[in-house]
Amino acid sequence: MLSPGPIALERTKPHGAEPSPNAVERPALRGTASAQVNTTGAAVEGRSPIADPIERIAFDPTSSLKRTAPKRPGRVARFFRETLKTAATLLIVVLAVLAALVIWDFYVTAPWTRDGRVRVQVAGIAPQVSGQIKEIRIVDNQYVRQGDVLYVIDPFDFQVTLDTAKAQLRQAAADLQVKRLQAERRQHLSDLATTPEEQQLFVGNAVQAQANFDAAQQQVARADINLKRTQVRSPVNGYVTNLLLRVGDFANTGTTNISVIDADSYWIDGYFEETKMAHVCIGDRAEAALMGYRDPIVGRVETVTRGISVSNAAPSTQGLPSVDPVYTWVRLAQRVPVRIRITDVPPGVPLVSGMTATVTIRRDDAPASTTWLGTGLARLATLLDDIVYGPQPSPGCVPRIGDENGATVILPTPKPVAPLDPEQLTPGLAPGIDQSPRVQMPAHPGRAISK
Repeated sequence: MLSPGPIALERTKPHGAEPSPNAVERPALRGTASAQVNTTGAAVEGRSPIADPIERIAFDPTSSLKRTAPKRPGRVARFFRETLKTAATLLIVVLAVLAALVIWDFYVTAPWTRDGRVRVQVAGIAPQVSGQIKEIRIVDNQYVRQGDVLYVIDPFDFQVTLDTAKAQLRQAAADLQVKRLQAERRQHLSDLATTPEEQQLFVGNAVQAQANFDAAQQQVARADINLKRTQVRSPVNGYVTNLLLRVGDFANTGTTNISVIDADSYWIDGYFEETKMAHVCIGDRAEAALMGYRDPIVGRVETVTRGISVSNAAPSTQGLPSVDPVYTWVRLAQRVPVRIRITDVPPGVPLVSGMTATVTIRRDDAPASTTWLGTGLARLATLLDDIVYGPQPSPGCVPRIGDENGATVILPTPKPVAPLDPEQLTPGLAPGIDQSPRVQMPAHPGRAISK
C-alpha cells in the first residue's frame, strides 16, 4: 500500500499557516514526489518509467541556479573599461578645446566679413551746350562704347554761329593783308614822303589787324567745337541706366540727364571689423562670394581706407567738439572699408553695383607644408600665438602715413603773376616819335619790315 504523498499532506495543512523557512525547497521536493508517483504508476501499469526531457530540464533545480547566478568581471576587463572611459573623456575635452579655438579664430580674428558690397563708378553725362533734344539714339540698360552718340541737340543755332565766325575770320584776314601792305609801303618811303609818326601809325594798325585775325580764328574754333558738342557722346564703356530722357526735352549746360555705368571700373568694398585688420595686407588674395552664386569672385586687396567718421568730432556750439558722455562696457568694433581690385569673374556671374558679398582674405605668405597635418599644426600654432600675445601684423602690409620724423609737410604757396609790360608783347613798336620804327613784323614768313 502506497504512503500518502506530499499532495495529500498539503491538502490537510491549514490555510492560515505561515510558510516555513524551508518553503523555497518545497517545489523541488514536490517535483521529486511527483516523479516517484509517476514511477510507481508506470510500474503498476507494466511500462518503463520514461521521463520527459523537457519536464526534466524545466524542473531541474541545479540548472535553474546555474542560469541565474551572475558572473563577476575580471580585473583586466575592469582596467580596460576604466581606461576607455578616461580616454573618451580626454578626447571630448580636446575636441571641445579645438572647437572653441576654431570658433574663436573664425569669428574674432580671421579676416573675413559678410558686409561686402560691389561698387562701380557712374559717369554723369551733362551737355556742354544748351538746346532742345532732337534725337535719342539709346535705350535703357543698353551697352555703349566710348565715343558713341547718346543724343543730339538741335544744331541750327550753332551752325549759324560757326558760319558767322568764318565770315568774320575772312574779314579779319583781308584787313590784315591790307594793313600789312600799307605798313610795308610806308617803310619804303623816304623821310620827305612820310614822317616817322605816320610810319609808326601804320605799323601799329598792322599789328592790331594781326590780333583781330588771331581772335577770329579762335572764334571759329570755338563755334566749331560747340557744333560738335551738340552730339553728346559717352565718355566710357558701360551701360546706360535709369534713362528718363525723351525727345523734345531741353538740355541745360552742366545739368546731368544721363548716367552711364563704367563697365571697366567695378571693384568690391569689404567692411572689415577693426579686430581683423591686423591680418589684412595690401596685395593679399581676396575671394568674394555673392549671394546666390557658388563660385567666388577673385581679386587683390588694393587699398585700405585711412579714415572713417567719428561722431565725437562733430563741432557743437562755438565750434567746440561734442563728446558723448555715455561709454558702455561692451564696445562694438568699428568697420574699416577695404578696397579690392577684381581680377577674375566666374562665367555667368553678373556684376551689379550694390550686390552683397562675403569677402575672405587668403594670405599668400601662410606657412606652407606638404601634408594637411603640418598645415593644421602651423595654423594652430599661429592661432595660439594670436590668442596669447595678440595678433601680430606683418611689416609692410599697409604703407605708413607721414615720414619717419613726423614732420608736417608745407605746401608751396603760389605767387601772383606780375602784370606784363606792353613792350614785352610788341618790342620796338614805339621807340620814339622822332625815330623811324624798326619792327620785325614779317608780312610773310621769313620777310622783315625795314625802311
